[in-house]
Amino acid sequence: MDLYRHSIEVIKQNQYSSGAFIACPNFSTYHYCWLRDGSYIAASMDSAGEFASAEAYFRWVGTAVMRYADKLETIREHLNKGLALGKDDFLHTRFTLDGKEDTIDAEWGNFQIDGYGTWLWALAEHVRKTGDRKLLNDLAEPINITLQYLQMVWMLPNYDCWEEHPEYVHPYTLANVYGGVNAIAGLVKDGYFSTTAVDLEALKSAVHDYLMKFSIVENRFAKLVVPAKVGGSPKPLARSGVDASLLGIAIPFNVLPLEDPLIIKTIEMIEKDLHRPEGGVYRYKEDVYYGGGEWILLSAWLGIYYAQTGQIKKAKDLLHWIEEQVDDEGSLAEQMSEHSLHPDQLEPWVNKWGPIARPLLWSHAMYILLKNAIDGK
Repeated sequence: MDLYRHSIEVIKQNQYSSGAFIACPNFSTYHYCWLRDGSYIAASMDSAGEFASAEAYFRWVGTAVMRYADKLETIREHLNKGLALGKDDFLHTRFTLDGKEDTIDAEWGNFQIDGYGTWLWALAEHVRKTGDRKLLNDLAEPINITLQYLQMVWMLPNYDCWEEHPEYVHPYTLANVYGGVNAIAGLVKDGYFSTTAVDLEALKSAVHDYLMKFSIVENRFAKLVVPAKVGGSPKPLARSGVDASLLGIAIPFNVLPLEDPLIIKTIEMIEKDLHRPEGGVYRYKEDVYYGGGEWILLSAWLGIYYAQTGQIKKAKDLLHWIEEQVDDEGSLAEQMSEHSLHPDQLEPWVNKWGPIARPLLWSHAMYILLKNAIDGK
């Protein structure tokens, strides 16, 4: 089987007429479209030359953002008055396939801002690949709403990309915000776009400064940052170790050059603590979700870093490991549990939600991106 072509077809077959990508068609808990997953999936479609698929997704996001744009006034008013915001006062990051917020599950946190930075970044990359200025102009209003939203909330504690730890600030999330704002700023600089919604240079500089001042411990990026208390400053949580999502600080969000010592040290710790020799990549040491297995998408992500830093053999080794995880239907799962970190925690999750999600569209998307990174596309 040609896994590359099959992955493209898996994604296209699971893109709905609305433009949304379902996270996983065979796992009822994932019958939504997350801005996080969807934006990486759209990026993979652009990488594969499937521009119409990516465009349909970006237009779907634009519609979803506009549907809830009125929330910005409430957010602004509450923040200005120092009032608390409820869980549904924020813009959500998980939507039904027709672009509506899901407010049924009271325990599933929706205040996750990384997806909003990711969609801006992916959209900007799409425009640069296609030259589609009409799409950019059509989405000007949701772009500006997103920028205003990020300006208001980027420093607030919120759920990380694994939908955990809402009490902290997350360097990966900040990297998303920086990457999205920086991508739009680049379009403005190059004459693709014009906006007065926020001061882009000031916002991206503020996020960058925060990352550099408050998220570094032992010459690397930390997984978590303790938010500032009255009269104090934020500080990295040293005992949190590293998280494989910190790869995003380097690729694709380019907070620092790939050769920067902070990037190199962070990657080295990910390799040491989270990359199983001759295997895949774990999320973080304490991960108990489905036992804490090796994640396909994170393995591809590390492989993309290797490809972009000239370590082609390492990139190909991860590519081949991923290809070995394909089931008889050609599906890639969310994670592989044969070498899980906490095997005693696998059964409770299977009993709760069923078998591990597969096919996970984000896994197939990252495989596509890795394959093209190795091939120089």
